[in-house]
Amino acid sequence: MRKLIARIILGVCLLTAGSRRAYAQSPLTWDEVRGKFAAANPTLRAGQIGVEESKAQEITAFLRPNPTAGFGVDQIDPFPGGPAHGPFAYLLTTATVNYLHERQHKRELRLESAKEATGITISGQSDLERNLLFALRGAFVGTLQAKTVLKIAQDNLAYWDKVLQISRDRFEAGDLAQIDLDRLELQRVQFESDAQTADVNLRTSKIALLTLLNDRTPIDQFDVIGLYEYNDQLAPLEQFRQTAQDNRPDLKAAVQSVEKARTDHKLAISNGSTDPTFAADVGRNPPIDAYFGVGVSIPLRIFDRNQGEKLRTQLDIDRNQKLADATQAQVFSDVDSAYAAVNSTLILLRPYKAKYLQQAVRVRETVRFSWEHGGASLLDFLNAEQDYRGVQLSYANLVGTYLTAAAQLNMAVGREVIQ
Repeated sequence: MRKLIARIILGVCLLTAGSRRAYAQSPLTWDEVRGKFAAANPTLRAGQIGVEESKAQEITAFLRPNPTAGFGVDQIDPFPGGPAHGPFAYLLTTATVNYLHERQHKRELRLESAKEATGITISGQSDLERNLLFALRGAFVGTLQAKTVLKIAQDNLAYWDKVLQISRDRFEAGDLAQIDLDRLELQRVQFESDAQTADVNLRTSKIALLTLLNDRTPIDQFDVIGLYEYNDQLAPLEQFRQTAQDNRPDLKAAVQSVEKARTDHKLAISNGSTDPTFAADVGRNPPIDAYFGVGVSIPLRIFDRNQGEKLRTQLDIDRNQKLADATQAQVFSDVDSAYAAVNSTLILLRPYKAKYLQQAVRVRETVRFSWEHGGASLLDFLNAEQDYRGVQLSYANLVGTYLTAAAQLNMAVGREVIQ
């Protein structure tokens, strides 16, 4: 009985320890989040299946025409009258094989067109991943931003609780009026509201991130970690433009579409050529023992019914070239807009880090000291606290704006140029 009780206690301890380990899941870095996204996002995986489907079409495009075979029996005479030789005495039996020979490299051109279509599909998949990664990065940054804002709100609430404790001591000592204490306690509602709103925003950001990861981990057990800071250095605009030209998958797909249109035009011309059908037959025609024969048939293309396809594919080359030019212009527009957003945010962030943050702390502490010693009014202290809170939140939100703009620039360029 004692052994049984000991085993039960041990099992409960192991389950409790396992539960605690599961709850204390390690926060995920950006690289880990990106790895989970690549492995589990259903939209991305569906696109990968589409690439495999396109590769399977290459097999179909290169198939040869199947030969046709025929067998015939002729000169059956079941009717009465005539020589008495029976209905099957002089049967004519034949076996025929026909094969269509495709000229002008039709199979090779079909295969080339199918491979170029696969290349376009691969570029489209890369472009899909580019856009989804921007959404993932936005959710990741949003989670870090919500965590930072929540930490600021909690710190402000803890700071105000200390102020309230000191104020209550002053009130009991007769150094503070009841109305002033009431105003200080009412001010705590704002800090509580800030903390609660920040907590809701954090949970919402985690839900968005878990959705992209196709993850069912409980929100309280899921967390991310990363550097919530900005990089003061920014490369020249032309460098980002050149990188975008080299890496944007949608621009690559547009160029590939032009090449495929040229191949399709060649295929249309090739399809306009005549394909002969070669035939060979063997047979038996009594009283001759056996014979064989060969033949070839060529369609008479009196009316060329492929002229429309030739014209369509020729026009399609020009259309895709114009679309490629439009895509290139859009690439430059995306890069320029994202670059301007990053640069503008940096201009706002620099004075915050160099001056405003320290000034807000200094003003708050100075006014608080003066108020506690009778040198400033309660309203001055409340205004100083409000200014400090506003500067802290503005800086945290500006960093989030910078990281979002940096993600936008990464998407515009086609790869991560700003970490």
